[in-house]
Amino acid sequence: MDFEDKVVLVTGGSRGIGRAIAKEFAARGAVVFFTYNKNEEAAREVSGSCDANAIHCPQGDAERIEQAVEKLLGQMGRIDVLVNNAGVTSDQFFMMMPFDQWHKVLDVNLNGAYRWAKAACRSMLAAQKGSIINIASVAGLVGTAGQANYAASKGAILAFTRSLAAELGPKGVRVNAVVPGFVDTDMTAKMPRQIKR
Repeated sequence: MDFEDKVVLVTGGSRGIGRAIAKEFAARGAVVFFTYNKNEEAAREVSGSCDANAIHCPQGDAERIEQAVEKLLGQMGRIDVLVNNAGVTSDQFFMMMPFDQWHKVLDVNLNGAYRWAKAACRSMLAAQKGSIINIASVAGLVGTAGQANYAASKGAILAFTRSLAAELGPKGVRVNAVVPGFVDTDMTAKMPRQIKR
């Protein structure tokens, strides 16, 4: 597909799946912006390798997210595609999982997707076009031992996607989810082998 001059925003684009997504969109002609949180060196590498624009913005800061979207809209006039990719894991057997470990994963993976979609969809609805792509996980379909928080967040992403598609689709904004299996990334490298089977 040709994405020449389409404005694409990828969250969590400095590493892993997000990095591959950002690079592929750039290779297909899109004007790519991507967010990162901690790894500035990785963000610089992506920017330099595919002419994408890095935005430092943590998933948990609703105000910073609003400001980032407003700045991008002021600069480009629109966002054609939002890819909600940023995510974390914090694995632990459920009986030993404290609430803050549960909450961190849900806040980054689910609430972060909510914050970006909420900020970006207004301009898409005004234009009556656009696309939101939420990156889920096979863990959200089948569950994974030791990943109750992550599986819950990704299962919720699937339900979130269906609801947004029903609500925004008739107004011209497509909402879809992608459900990758296990991909060799920094996030999955630390997972036990038996989980990745």
